[in-house]
Formats: sequence, C-alpha cells, structure tokens
Amino acid sequence: MHHSQALTELSAEHAQWIVGLDFYRKEIGVLEQRLLAIASGRMVPEVALEVEHFQNQFIVQRNTIDELSHAIQEHVTGFGYAVSQAGGMTAAFYDEGHTHLKDGYQSFEKVMNSLRQEFNRFLAGKV
Repeated sequence: MHHSQALTELSAEHAQWIVGLDFYRKEIGVLEQRLLAIASGRMVPEVALEVEHFQNQFIVQRNTIDELSHAIQEHVTGFGYAVSQAGGMTAAFYDEGHTHLKDGYQSFEKVMNSLRQEFNRFLAGKV
C-alpha cells in the first residue's frame, strides 16, 4: 500500500473515531439529564445506590472518552511526523499504535452499549 493511500485511510478512521467519541460524549449528557430527573425525587435506598452507580459510570466513561481523544490526536500527530521524517509510513508505527487505538475504541463502544442497555432497563423499572 502506498503511504499516501495508507495515510488517507488512517485519517478517515481517526476522523470516524473522533465523531463517534463526540456522539458518546453527547449521549452521556442526555443520560445524565434523565438520571438527574430521577435523582431529584425521593428515592428508596436501592434506587439511590443505582443512581450513584450510573453517576460513577458516566464519569468513568467521560474520562475514557477524553483519554481516547487525546491518544488519537497524539497518534495522528506522531504518524504525520513519522511520514515526513521517513518519507513513508513505518509499518511498526502504524500497526502497533493503530491496532492499540482500534482495540481501545472498540472496547469502549462495547462498554457504552452495555451501559446504555443497563440504564434503559433501570429507567424501564422507574416508569
């Protein structure tokens, strides 16, 4: 694969991840608003524990979004530098860094999908 083609494909995937992370950041905001509506009323202790669990999970996932965003930006910058210095793409840089980021992003998506389902089941029990 020619390095300019690889760079284009890499940039497209990075852009897709950034858009995805932005979507999840907004989704967490929406879920937090729903949780706040429940938390503002009187709660039995079991519900209060669940509310606290979700509040903590939203904080953790927002931190993960920030960490992934930062890692993606660093990878893009480092990749551009490697290409300019080497006159081409180094396979080791691409493979190791990109695979690590891809795994991290896909793992995050699984966690968010699971958290969303868990939260929706919680909300269904409150309605």
